[in-house]
Amino acid sequence: MEEAVRDGVAEQRERLMESFRIYGGHYAELSRRFAAWLGLHSTDATAVLEIAAAEERGTPLSPARLSERISLSTGATTALLNRLEAAGHITRAREHSDRRIVTLRSGSHIQERADEFFGPLAHRLDATMSPYPPQFLEQVEAFMAELNATLDSHLTEQDGLPPRSSRNLDGRTP
Repeated sequence: MEEAVRDGVAEQRERLMESFRIYGGHYAELSRRFAAWLGLHSTDATAVLEIAAAEERGTPLSPARLSERISLSTGATTALLNRLEAAGHITRAREHSDRRIVTLRSGSHIQERADEFFGPLAHRLDATMSPYPPQFLEQVEAFMAELNATLDSHLTEQDGLPPRSSRNLDGRTP
C-alpha cells in the first residue's frame, strides 16, 4: 500500500514538472513574440523587460545585476546596453550618491509597449487566479520560491564545473 501511495506521488510530481516545462515553453515563446513585436533580438527584449520589471518593483538594476539576470558576460552586456541606449530603449543614469554606480532605466515608450503587449494576458491571468483563496496563492508562492531557490543553488553549483566537453564520459576531469 505504501509503495502505491509513493508511486502516486511520484506520478503527481512528474505531471507537475511537465506542467512547469510547458509553462516555461510558453513563457519563452511569449518572450520571443514580444521581441519580434518590438523588432528586437530576443536577448535585447529580455534585457528591456528585466530593466522595466525591476523599475516597477522599485529596485532598478545596475549593469552588473542585469548581466547576472540574463546570463551574459559583462562585455556582452555592455554591447547590449550600448545598442539599447542608442535606440532610445533604455538610459543609464548615475543617481546614487556613489557616482560610480550606474542605474538602468527603461524608456517611457517601453513600459507603454509592454503594457500594450502583456496587458491582455495580465487580465487573463488575474481572472485565472481570482477563484483561488489568498491562502492557496500564498502556498503556491512559497512553493515557487523554494523551487527557484533550489534551481538557483543547483545552477550556482554547476558554475564551478568544467564544460562537459572537457570531462570524460564518466564525469571526471582528465
